[in-house]
Amino acid sequence: MKFRITGLLLLFILLTTTQVTAQRFLMDLVDTTNQMGKGMLSIYERYNRVRISGYIQPQFQLISKEGAESYNGGNFPALSNNRFMLRRGRLRVDYAHLNEHNDPTTYFVFQFDGTERGVAIRDFWGRFYENKFKIFALTTGMFARPFGHEVNLSSSNRETPERGRMSQILMKTERDIGLMLTVTSRKNVEWIQKFKFDIGVFNGQGMSGPMDYDSHKDVIGKFSLKPTQIKAMGGATLSAAVSGYIGGITSQSNVLYATRTKGSEYVMLRDSSSSNYKKATPRNYAGADFQVSFPNTKGETEFRAEYIGGKQTATLATSETPGVYPVTNGLKDPLFTRNFNGAYFYFVQNLGSLEHQFVLKYDWYDANTKVAGKEVSAVNGFSKADLRYDTFGAGYVYIPNESLKFMFYYEIVRNEKSALPGFESDAPDNVLTCRVQYNF
Repeated sequence: MKFRITGLLLLFILLTTTQVTAQRFLMDLVDTTNQMGKGMLSIYERYNRVRISGYIQPQFQLISKEGAESYNGGNFPALSNNRFMLRRGRLRVDYAHLNEHNDPTTYFVFQFDGTERGVAIRDFWGRFYENKFKIFALTTGMFARPFGHEVNLSSSNRETPERGRMSQILMKTERDIGLMLTVTSRKNVEWIQKFKFDIGVFNGQGMSGPMDYDSHKDVIGKFSLKPTQIKAMGGATLSAAVSGYIGGITSQSNVLYATRTKGSEYVMLRDSSSSNYKKATPRNYAGADFQVSFPNTKGETEFRAEYIGGKQTATLATSETPGVYPVTNGLKDPLFTRNFNGAYFYFVQNLGSLEHQFVLKYDWYDANTKVAGKEVSAVNGFSKADLRYDTFGAGYVYIPNESLKFMFYYEIVRNEKSALPGFESDAPDNVLTCRVQYNF
């Protein structure tokens, strides 16, 4: 028992101190001429490249109406217009292995999210590198989809409480299971290092379901310019990317719906052809994004923008990709395909120092670009899943130190006026979020 306690204490010290300090400690304390000393030294050599990090985000929210639907942390209970909640509680472990030339050979990550709603996996992936050309790396497991910017921007670093409605609907939970090839130079050749290409094959439904429900796989690709300083723009830092998503859902029913013209108007047209069974219905997106930041005397001014358009297949009630194949009363539900587009725009400004930030954001998501306003009616087969939403947000972020962040953010959410019951005018769903983030 004494040996176990001593070993655990030594291991804790080795994992939480710097490499130099730990090495000196070992040389002073561990006698490597005996078996125990050699064992402790091997533990140090194996785990000196482990990094443990995490953060928690307690918050308070107030929304315009009891029971309002929201993409800002989930819908509110029927009799509540305010709530305390633990939005995220993350624990992450990273491990890197280097060869004798200090080149990376493998990298491993796992991350969990624990809140009052339960515990779930967020990342569980490994990556291995080739070190002959120092260009290729292969990632396998559960990890973030290589699409766009906001999807891959960590929740701990973002200046807004949540990703936009578009990002949440198209890339729910951000992550998926699959494999990805990354092509980028790790050699000291400046112009080549500025570019990166990722292409991956994934199940498709992401973490919103327990397992893949068809054989159809989704292909995602992204070509990006890494953050690069542009002297002609006064030393501004620019990054940008184009992304593509080619995927779909295999229909398990003979019935499919899509927006088509009928006479002089658009309707959600029913197609009951027998050839629809096992037909691959599309999830095809194309996107582009850029980020540019201008240095100030005390901080930065940053602009971000991203646009995505394409086709999305989901259900009557929602344009989110289903996590499990939809079933009602034991019968497979029909799938609905819609043309969509959306975008977001950020403005982030430091207020006299790096500790204070002001943020403005506007985003829209139009789930069905073929209809608008009063054309969106239940008579023509449409639902709230076909509505356009515009969201305006403003906030203040205070970062007193590297382990603490305060956020105050207010969102004004506007749905288009339609002929749907409850959405003839704007539904009351503006929300205020007050958050504290602790991280290590």
